[in-house]
Amino acid sequence: MFYAIVTEDAPNSLEKRLAHRPAHLERIAALNNAGRLLLAGPFPAIDSNDPGPAGFTGSLIVAEFDTLEAATAWANTDPFVDAGVYAHISVKPFRKTLPA
Repeated sequence: MFYAIVTEDAPNSLEKRLAHRPAHLERIAALNNAGRLLLAGPFPAIDSNDPGPAGFTGSLIVAEFDTLEAATAWANTDPFVDAGVYAHISVKPFRKTLPA
């Protein structure tokens, strides 16, 4: 089943986000390589693909896991968690409807 992992960044965490981005992307790439990733990306803090110093407000990852517990455990071990980038994480079951 798919699970939506929605995160909120801690205030003033852009430098931490940039420093730990390679390790964060490595984990997401592993999901993608396993055919389990539906989509992933950050929420820019302003209406721009490249928000520069405005940074980001969080992220969305939709990926396949065996259980809610497995998705939550995966989310909670992200490098952004250890680095203090994420202030809050929500994990919910997700049913893809469209596109078919």
